[in-house]
Amino acid sequence: MSLFQTGNFKLHSGDMSTKFIDCDALADEDINALAVWVAERISFCWVIGIPTGGERLAKELKNYTVFSAPTLIVDDVFTTGRSMESAKSGLRGEVIGVVIFARAKCPDWITPIFQLMI
Repeated sequence: MSLFQTGNFKLHSGDMSTKFIDCDALADEDINALAVWVAERISFCWVIGIPTGGERLAKELKNYTVFSAPTLIVDDVFTTGRSMESAKSGLRGEVIGVVIFARAKCPDWITPIFQLMI
C-alpha cells in the first residue's frame, strides 16, 4: 500500500482524479505524531472525525481535549470540503477544522497540515 498513487480513481467526493492519497498507508505512529502536532497548535473541547478517513486522527486527538474551546472536525484528505461543511452545519458554537492533506484551497475555518499543489 502506498500513500501517494497515480492511475484513475474515483474520489470520495465523486470526482475523478489521476492522483490518489491513501491515508490508510500511514502507520499508527504517523497518526499519533500528527495528533501531537495538531494539539500543540490548536485547542479544542470536542473532536469529530469524518468517516472513514478522519476517524483514526479523531481517536488520537481525543487525548488532547481541553475545556471551553471550539469543536474540531478532522478528515484525512480535503478535496471539495462537502463532508466537512456537512458535519459543521449540524453543530452549534465555534467550529474549526483540520485535514491531513488538502488537494485544494481550504476555507478559512479549516487548516491543512499539508497543502498539496496538485
